[in-house]
Amino acid sequence: MIHPIPSDSWRNLIEQIGLLYQEYRDKSTLQEIETRRQQDAEIQDNADGSPASAETPEEDEGEEEEPASPPERKAVPQICLLSNPHSRFNLWQDLPEIRSSGVLDILQPEEIRLQEAMFELVTSEASYYKSLNLLVSHFMENERLKKILHPSEAHILFSNVLDVMAVSERFLLELERRMEENIVISDVCDIVYLYAADHFSVYITYVSNQTYQERTYKQLLQEKAAFRELITQLELDPKCRGLPLSSFLILPFQRITRLKLLVQNILKRVEERSEREGTALGAHKELELVVKACNEGVRKMSRTEQMISIQKKMEFKIKSVPIISHSRWLLKQGELQQMSGPKTSRTLRTKKLFREIYLFLFNDLLVICRQIPGDKYQVFDSAPRGLLRVEELEDQGQTLANVFILRLLENADDREATYMLKASSQSEMKRWMTSLAPNRRTKFVSFTSRLLDCPQVQCVHPYMAQQPDELTLDLADILNILDKTEDGWIFGERLHDQERGWFPSSMTEEILNPKIRSQNLKECFRVHKMDDPQRSQNKDRRKLGSRNRQ
Repeated sequence: MIHPIPSDSWRNLIEQIGLLYQEYRDKSTLQEIETRRQQDAEIQDNADGSPASAETPEEDEGEEEEPASPPERKAVPQICLLSNPHSRFNLWQDLPEIRSSGVLDILQPEEIRLQEAMFELVTSEASYYKSLNLLVSHFMENERLKKILHPSEAHILFSNVLDVMAVSERFLLELERRMEENIVISDVCDIVYLYAADHFSVYITYVSNQTYQERTYKQLLQEKAAFRELITQLELDPKCRGLPLSSFLILPFQRITRLKLLVQNILKRVEERSEREGTALGAHKELELVVKACNEGVRKMSRTEQMISIQKKMEFKIKSVPIISHSRWLLKQGELQQMSGPKTSRTLRTKKLFREIYLFLFNDLLVICRQIPGDKYQVFDSAPRGLLRVEELEDQGQTLANVFILRLLENADDREATYMLKASSQSEMKRWMTSLAPNRRTKFVSFTSRLLDCPQVQCVHPYMAQQPDELTLDLADILNILDKTEDGWIFGERLHDQERGWFPSSMTEEILNPKIRSQNLKECFRVHKMDDPQRSQNKDRRKLGSRNRQ
């Protein structure tokens, strides 16, 4: 049945959304974390009664086991808005029009969950537009700020935010019209697909400017007292809810990433092989292209500057290697200790056994240096990254703790070379080994193995990557554990985008219930199943080629 919702009623709801997008996003992700915790707690019921997995179908009936103590959980950061009575955060099923229509008595629970997922996409866009509008009206168009900033500074700081806001407004209007057609939402992913394909390029322009935006903002705070004082004053306005300007400037990048996750959430709930699944898969694919282009835009800007800086610091003792290349970027750099001299009991007792070297590892090249005065590096060896092999030493006492062997199958002199290197900790050793030889087997299997269980964690504290080999985590991210160290680091693979990297284990908590882990993987396989036909075609071609050769 069709139950149109009055346009005035719907627009009033949108206008009354009291949360800024930053608040809305945090509250939504905290709810995701808590929901997963409740689901994960079901493992306790399995321990008390039913079997935990298919591998252990029977228990000895004559014995009663004491229930296992519940796993210790880290505290999730509390946000004041959760107890703020003025912050509206409605569910679709709580709307008066929904309750009075009687549709809740007709719809299946899974359809209600789907309606909630689509409703969240719409209301979160309204909250996002509200925050963008505040960024423009309160900060960008402030007359005093216009006088303080040079036009070029204002352009770098705010970029094309007006274009982004205009697209968000049109996008929201389309979503509103769809909501007004029927209180039971038919679909929203067809609208997402259209805008992702034809209009969301404005996000790529904005996000690609992020490196210059951040640098300009820091410089203005440091060098212009009038700017610093005015921004502090504007941030204290109650409209901003105590949020800094920087949290508004990063909104477009956060939104386009979150939008992809919201579509994933819808995709998990639509019926398989249905028309709505087709539109959700199409929308997700288009959003993935936009997010990938945004990430590449940010990386390209920062990588170019970084490569120029590194090139200036290098002095070659060997034949010079051109460092700057459009297809090259830095993966990891840092100091290690190189073992020198024969390994005898006498040399092991001397402190001269190790000498400092410095490594620059790029995506296609390793450069080995020694640091020299003047913040310079003298290059004495190099090798293509594809010709590197690593091997961990068995425990040989304190002196050789965290030592690994690095083999260059073909070095700068076209010969094989071996280095015995010592890291400062176990995690640092494993991180170097993972970066130097990315195809080396990890302790656990990766997402691409398509196994239906793997150790998993969810992020309960956001983390910003400090090194190129680290992974930035957002609240509620789910990750497969590929490797971990005794000193508190995890090498993980995020499910929603298969990005890999290291992060502190203290930022996450483990998902203990095997059923929940399996469900997370199945949902992820479904989201990415558009890749499967291509994989199948490639396999078929390889098989055909093999038959032809035979």
